[in-house]
Amino acid sequence: MPDALDASPYDALLLLSFGGPEGPDDVVPFLENVTRGRGIPKERLKEVGQHYFLFGGVSPINDQNRALLDALREDFAGHGLDLPVYWGNRNWAPYLTDTLRELTVDGRRRVLVLATSAYASYSGCRQYRENLADALAALEAEGLEPPKVDKLRHYFNHPGFVEPMIDGVLRSLADLPEDVRDGAHIAFTTHSIPTSAADTSGPAEAHGDGGAYVAQHLDVARLVADAVRERTGVDHPWQLVYQSRSGAPHIPWLEPDICDHLEERHAAGVPAVVMAPIGFVSDHMEVLYDLDTEARAKAEELGLPVRRSATVGADPRFAAAVRDLVLERAGTERGREATRCALGALGASHDLCPVGCCPARAPRPAAAGADSPYA
Repeated sequence: MPDALDASPYDALLLLSFGGPEGPDDVVPFLENVTRGRGIPKERLKEVGQHYFLFGGVSPINDQNRALLDALREDFAGHGLDLPVYWGNRNWAPYLTDTLRELTVDGRRRVLVLATSAYASYSGCRQYRENLADALAALEAEGLEPPKVDKLRHYFNHPGFVEPMIDGVLRSLADLPEDVRDGAHIAFTTHSIPTSAADTSGPAEAHGDGGAYVAQHLDVARLVADAVRERTGVDHPWQLVYQSRSGAPHIPWLEPDICDHLEERHAAGVPAVVMAPIGFVSDHMEVLYDLDTEARAKAEELGLPVRRSATVGADPRFAAAVRDLVLERAGTERGREATRCALGALGASHDLCPVGCCPARAPRPAAAGADSPYA
């Protein structure tokens, strides 16, 4: 095998995702998994589950992950990269612990993890690493010797992640009526999180107002907006906005909300808006409901033309980016100097999450970081 396609010392890739219900009977048990330990009554979960019941109790995320699995396997096979790809979820089948057990039984000893979250934050990175630590501890309790796991670096600014988003915005602009197209505003959206979590996201040196979470999203938004200007000749105004808030009203979360933003832009005379969900890898429930249902209804109420651009999903360029990240990390582990592809001003992210990166309110063991108990 050519050295460029050598994934050693790794012998498997694990796609690690959030998970979602696949039928009406799954919705409340799934939400119980997501909110475990918070003491939320079942009746409240049924209310929250209405978003899922509108779509037959099925979240699109699992099918999106199956499509990404197929894309990764096809890309790896087509380029001679002999690396099996597994899939495990935090909150629904296939569960992470079950998948790690399968990996262990299959004899996999060094595993790279691809999380379906591109940016730094507690919920988007460290919580996945905590889940990995929990699963590894469960295997040890069963008398198994779990594999060593490493997590691929944040890929928010990798060309294979950014380019599909640029194309999505261009397609959405082209789909707007010609008389409002050039004046369209771009609302780059991502998941709102508590401001305290944003301010402490990323390595300690990145902590501050919005932390790495906001800085990384702004960098991607600029990249997309600049590319749209270069390819269309039109300088569209843009703003980073937020969606999918789920916390208590008295706790500050990142703002403005997309629906409030649509009202504000309409009042300012903006003729149209493209909603670009740069914070999401695929069209899961937050995109399907919060943008395609709730925000679109708000736009229709206002009489404001809107379009929603596509997420990256299983785009072949993203699959190729994952292959690039795998080979980059494998080369680094073998002591080779690897080319680290990254666009924008922030450069390539760290391979190993440092101590103090995206801290939790209550400290818990986390794998695949400098503070991992599974070195």
